[in-house]
Amino acid sequence: MTRPKTLHAAFAEKVGATLDALEMEGALPADTPRAAVSVEPPRDPSHGDLATNAAMVLAKQARTNPRALAEKIAAHLENDPDIVGVEIAGPGFINLRLSDEAWRRELLAIADLGEEYGRSAMGGGKRVNVEFVSANPTGPMHMGHCRGAVVGDALSRLLEFAGFEVIREYYVNDAGSQVDTLARSAHLRYREALSEDIGEIPEGLYPGDYLKSVGATLAAEHGDRFAAADEAEWLPLFRRQAVAAMMDMIRADLALLGIRHDVFASEAELQAAGKPTEAEEWLRAKGLVYDGTLEAPKGKAPPEDWEPVELPLFRSTEFGDDQDRPIRKSDGKWTYFGADLAYHFQKAENADALIDIWGADHAGTVKRIKAAVAALTKGAGRDVPFDVKLIQMVKLLRDGEPVKMSKRSGNFITIADMVEEVGKDVVRFTMLTRKPDAQMEFDFAKVVEASRENPVFYLQYAHARIRSTLRKAGVAPSADHLDLLGADELALVREAAQFPRVVESAAQAREPHRIAFFLGDIAAAFHSFWNAGNDDPAKRIIQSENETLTAARLFLADQIGQVIRNGLSILGVEAVEEM
Repeated sequence: MTRPKTLHAAFAEKVGATLDALEMEGALPADTPRAAVSVEPPRDPSHGDLATNAAMVLAKQARTNPRALAEKIAAHLENDPDIVGVEIAGPGFINLRLSDEAWRRELLAIADLGEEYGRSAMGGGKRVNVEFVSANPTGPMHMGHCRGAVVGDALSRLLEFAGFEVIREYYVNDAGSQVDTLARSAHLRYREALSEDIGEIPEGLYPGDYLKSVGATLAAEHGDRFAAADEAEWLPLFRRQAVAAMMDMIRADLALLGIRHDVFASEAELQAAGKPTEAEEWLRAKGLVYDGTLEAPKGKAPPEDWEPVELPLFRSTEFGDDQDRPIRKSDGKWTYFGADLAYHFQKAENADALIDIWGADHAGTVKRIKAAVAALTKGAGRDVPFDVKLIQMVKLLRDGEPVKMSKRSGNFITIADMVEEVGKDVVRFTMLTRKPDAQMEFDFAKVVEASRENPVFYLQYAHARIRSTLRKAGVAPSADHLDLLGADELALVREAAQFPRVVESAAQAREPHRIAFFLGDIAAAFHSFWNAGNDDPAKRIIQSENETLTAARLFLADQIGQVIRNGLSILGVEAVEEM
């Protein structure tokens, strides 16, 4: 069975067929490039249902002015029975008004495609590596990790829905001083588990109670063997086992949000495999790494003990950075930047594109790491696009009052705490109600409030209303008499029909929050449609004296519900059946 085309795809084909005809007529040169031609809703809905810029972008190749070409395109489109109005606007945009029958067919397409409605093949199976979370393995997931985790997972789901193959990756920072601190903290809890009075947790160690279970496990496995041993004897072992325990905890925390990763890449293993050295040698061969001296710190007098040290430097100034950056420290260890560029080089070997989800505090690193990745991948004969999405922190509130948290003191709001209090779906959807680079507040009281001002409730209530109506109607939805649907009903179809286009534009821009915005719009449209029936009984979905009209309106409502579910599925949120 041939899959029905969605409305925007079908009309894009109609415009394409018109351009084919103009090539045949000689009004357009053969094989005129059409990549810039678009067919999408106009910014102002009063201008029509769809608009195309074809005349604007092809007029130069046709050696005519845009309006003259627009008239030729319009003459073809006017003969299409699905188009009831063609208007040339401004210098050459073409606005189209579609027939009611075109919208009714789109309603049937939603029903035929069901869970597949809106799914796209635009990705062409290209492999995209999405790295997100990548928190230091030193404790449970807390609120500071939550927004990036949700955005990364929703983006991964969106890209898969748009036809990409996605690798979800977590970079485990297990090679820095923080994991030595973790091992020492675990050793302290290990001694505590052996009944030693450890007193106050010393400054500089992790004080959280979450390490007590790690200490107990270590005590059960090793007994008192390492209680009084020199640090050199137990540090590597405790580091490895503590990191493993923390990663188990992190996986469990992320699972509470419905998040999983395909790959957990170890920084320690990366360095042991010599990947940073390989990257350094590669960049040296390209003249992008050299041995040089760092300038003194800018903006203030250098410390008294500061002296110039020769280090291997990446030529990041060639890519817009304000100074070249070291990839090794004076003691020979890799800088964060040096390790990161090697890590990205490794990722690029198995992907067609890279996307990183970072906290906004890493903004200063973006330009140089993108430059390094570009140099490495293009030098290897591959052009691997690399995008970084920056995520602003979330301000936690409770009834408008700030919730204080400090990972250093061990007092913080964990993801587990949040999910237990308000639920996975509320957390996930709320994190996607603002652009990731915009500041946001998460008020524990407001996100569960049953009001129109709460976007989570407002959307879920729309779906629950639909499902409740279908259960109580006493009439089965039917597509037999969709001709009974009038302007108000078809306006809802117009709203739903935006979904496939929104999916593709959101995937192209790497912005899953656009799906949440769309769902907010369709929920508002449905509630408005529903409320009209409160004022005028003739507009209610269930018409007790007219089962045929009721069945048609129920069919409409059912498909609106399907579109809402499809959108929520991309966001990793379940649609509720009742409230």
